[in-house]
Amino acid sequence: MLESLELGLEIGTAVRDACRELGLPFIFKASFDKANRSSIRSARGPGLSRGLEWFATIKQSLGVPATTDIHDPSQAAPVAEVVDLIQIPAFLCRQTDLLCSAGQAAAARGRGVNVKKGQFMSPGEMGGAVRKLAEAGCTNVMLTERGTFFGYGRLVNDFLGLGDLMELPVDGGSPPVCFDCTHSTQLPGTGEQTGGRPDRAPLLARASTAAGVHALFIECHPEPSRGMSDSSTMLPLRDMRTLLASIARIRAAMS
Repeated sequence: MLESLELGLEIGTAVRDACRELGLPFIFKASFDKANRSSIRSARGPGLSRGLEWFATIKQSLGVPATTDIHDPSQAAPVAEVVDLIQIPAFLCRQTDLLCSAGQAAAARGRGVNVKKGQFMSPGEMGGAVRKLAEAGCTNVMLTERGTFFGYGRLVNDFLGLGDLMELPVDGGSPPVCFDCTHSTQLPGTGEQTGGRPDRAPLLARASTAAGVHALFIECHPEPSRGMSDSSTMLPLRDMRTLLASIARIRAAMS
C-alpha cells in the first residue's frame, strides 16, 4: 500500500540504489487502493487522485518507471497517464471490461499491462487474458505467477506450471513472466488478515530466478509488522540488498 509519499520515497530509493549497484532494472510498485482486503475494516490507501500525485512525484524523484493495480475500468485511463505498467489483480484476471479498458489505455499511452494469474487459473487459461488485451490494442503484456489453489491452507507454487506459463502459446510469442515471491507465501483463510511465511520468499526468489523468469515481484517495508497491508508477507527493507545480490549472481550464472 502507498501509505505515504515519504515512505514510498524511502523504500523506492533504497531498492533503486541496490538494483543500480547490481545492474538490475527496477520498477516501483505500490497500490493507491487495496480494494480486495479480507476485512471491510482494513486500510485501503490514499485513493486514485492523491495516489497518482504521489506516483508522479516518486517517478520524477527516483527516475524509475512505476506500476500499480486497478480494480475498475474507469481507473485505467487516468492511471495510464502516470504509471508505465498497469497491473490487473489475480482475482480480476478474467474480467473482460477491466482487461479491455486497461489494454486500450495502455495502447493509447504506450504503456504495458501486467496480469497476475488467478489462483484458480491454469497457465494455459491465461492465454485468454493475453488475447483480450491484444484485441483491445495492447500487445505489451507481462504475466505474473503468484501461487495456485488454496489446498492445505497455503498457496502452492507449481514450477511445472511456471514453465508452461513461460512457454504460453499465443500469437506474437510468449509474454514475459514475473514471479511474485511474497504474495506466493500467503496463508489464506487465517482470519481477518491473511497470514504468511515471508521467511520462504527468498527461497522462491532464488528458485524462480534459476527457472528463468523475466522479473520478480517483492514487497518490502522498513517495519513489516507495522505495514498497513500485507504485513504478514513483506520482507524487511534492510534484507533486500543481500537478497538482490544473490539473485543477481544466479542470473549471471545462467547467462
